[in-house]
Amino acid sequence: MAQELTYLIWIGLSIIFLLIFLWFFPITLWFQALISGVKISLLQLVLMRWRKVPPGTIVMAMITGTKAGLKLNANELEAHYLAKGNVPNVVNALISADKANIALNFNMAAAIDLAGRDVFQAVQMSVNPKVINTPPVTAVAKDGIQLIAKARVTVRANIKQLVGGAGEETVLARVGEGIVSSIGSSESHKMVLENPDSISKVVLRKGLDAGTAFEILSIDIADIDIGKNIGAVLQIDQANADKNIAQARAEERRAMAVALEQEMKAKAQEARAKVIEAEVEVPLAIAEAFRKGNLGVMDYYKIKNIQADTEMRENIAK
Repeated sequence: MAQELTYLIWIGLSIIFLLIFLWFFPITLWFQALISGVKISLLQLVLMRWRKVPPGTIVMAMITGTKAGLKLNANELEAHYLAKGNVPNVVNALISADKANIALNFNMAAAIDLAGRDVFQAVQMSVNPKVINTPPVTAVAKDGIQLIAKARVTVRANIKQLVGGAGEETVLARVGEGIVSSIGSSESHKMVLENPDSISKVVLRKGLDAGTAFEILSIDIADIDIGKNIGAVLQIDQANADKNIAQARAEERRAMAVALEQEMKAKAQEARAKVIEAEVEVPLAIAEAFRKGNLGVMDYYKIKNIQADTEMRENIAK
């Protein structure tokens, strides 16, 4: 019983040792690479383990590239993996570029991949151009009519500009700016509706793809809708503004007139107060004239008759 248990323990330890040995020395993977025509040493595979690089990823990428007719370097693939790159994606991009006769080497593909762009998708876009639909672009012609245009931009990837080149958002922004400029320079909105291709021609001549990661192949106007009469709206707003200004000035003049009227009333009241004050002194002056002998009784009666006649005339006039 003890011998059988010892025997089983030795068998278990042997299996564990064999698994550890095969993990550190991937003989199966090395043999697979050998029969696939990939020249890579077993020692190099062991060192990949120590550098925490999965040998299977590197070997499969080299087998795929070799079968496709590419010459790949294991050290370059390993360095790209350690730089957090996507090794299979880069190899697939190189194969696609080679089949499509697109000039793309490993260094450029690796740089594009490390820049955060999908190099394989970029190569596919170079072969099969992509259509980008712009959002509605609003512009106003010289006659004041608003137009709402939608365009389809056909682009393909510019491999040489993928590193550091602007993206789709910049292309869409430039196309929108070109559409606004083209419509804004048109004398009438009817001209734009009759010849929508004139917008495409004007925009294409501007070289909007400069400095971007794409090459614009065509710009097609998909739809143009008529919006508001912006010219009429602006005229109405201007008329309302002028009316408000005129009303404000009229109100200012009315306020000044009211103030002047109040001032004149105040002066009239002041004058009447002075007259009343003077009339109060008349009886005193008459009495003083009587005392000094300057005014007789008949003269006084004449004054009273004149006052009575004046009051009668005033009453008749009222």
